[in-house]
Amino acid sequence: MPRMRLRDHASFQRFLASRVLSSMAFQGTGIAIGWLVYDRTHNAFDLGLIGLVQFLPMLVLTFVVGHVADQFDRRRIGLICQIVEASVVAIIALGVWQGWLSTPGIFVAVAVLGAAQAFERPTMAALLPGLMPSSMLQSAIAISTSFMQAAFIAGPTMGGLLYGVHPVAPFAAAAMMFLVASLCVSSIAKAERVPVRSKPTLSSVFAGIAFIHSKPVLLGTISLDLFAVLLGGATALLPMFARDILHAGPWALGLLRAAPAVGAVTMSLVLARFPLRHNVGKTMLGAVALFGVATLVFSLSSNIALSIAALVTLGAADTVSVVIRSSLVQLLTPDEMRGRVNAVNSLFIGTSNQLGEFESGMAAALLGPVGAGVFGAVGTLVIVALWAGLFPSLRKVDTLEG
Repeated sequence: MPRMRLRDHASFQRFLASRVLSSMAFQGTGIAIGWLVYDRTHNAFDLGLIGLVQFLPMLVLTFVVGHVADQFDRRRIGLICQIVEASVVAIIALGVWQGWLSTPGIFVAVAVLGAAQAFERPTMAALLPGLMPSSMLQSAIAISTSFMQAAFIAGPTMGGLLYGVHPVAPFAAAAMMFLVASLCVSSIAKAERVPVRSKPTLSSVFAGIAFIHSKPVLLGTISLDLFAVLLGGATALLPMFARDILHAGPWALGLLRAAPAVGAVTMSLVLARFPLRHNVGKTMLGAVALFGVATLVFSLSSNIALSIAALVTLGAADTVSVVIRSSLVQLLTPDEMRGRVNAVNSLFIGTSNQLGEFESGMAAALLGPVGAGVFGAVGTLVIVALWAGLFPSLRKVDTLEG
């Protein structure tokens, strides 16, 4: 497999810049909106509503999004989404600056942002394979994963720091970043593929689910990730572990939160430089099992250094799984179906993250944080064993080269 060199692929550079800038802007905006709403209401329930209002559009629009992404120019969809996001965030900045934006108005803005993201994420994911030779797709996904992890760290940091300067600052900065992201995506070379438009029908709208169900490798890959994240969500309990188990202060929480991202970025760079060549199905099952073992070690640890090491390992193992899953989804899906399949994949990922945090919280209320972590870790290992038996075709996948 040839080594991935960014300077040789202008369209990939623009794609990557667009995704990273948009993700940083969205993450920074989320942090700033949380601060803004809590400053006004001092109500934790309102903070929960922000996440719900963001998630509902994804849940409602998933199947529409996929159909649209397969019917129209994906670059143009990304461009429209980012312009809408820039406009909404600019309106928030203006409303905060002039003092006329109400709290209900903020929730409406959050819903619009959530709807735009519901279109943007799967559409941009479906766009990537058309920019790269299939033999280089794994490296491209690994590099993209690395940069996105960095964006997930930098975005909230930027939002929090700028909000401390002035409540308008993070929204103004995010609006500019969304605009630059839209310029980047608009400059991507037009794909040779010409979408064939047709009237939406129930069968075409839900074709993504039918396609995934018809491909045991895809079904096994996506569902494995869904259940592993659903059960292995101990990271949602980091504040409890930092204070009650490790008996450390906020500094420890910061280190614990950063540790999975450090592992993820490091592994992404390793995979970009040394792509997986063979036995990728078994490697994915092994990576998810390692994710479960790392969760178990973290849950039982009372030493801050061991806990950080476990979380770094967890982040690295998760990245191996993410790169393999993303590559398989793209390589096994024909281009005319990628929008719908990526929309379903995006919904599953979002659902597993949200419900995983909820499951961990409920389990911690019943079993305590250590019991919840052990329960999730053991559950993850059981899922790996079951999936290895239920999806033998997944075990047999050898390469990610198209």
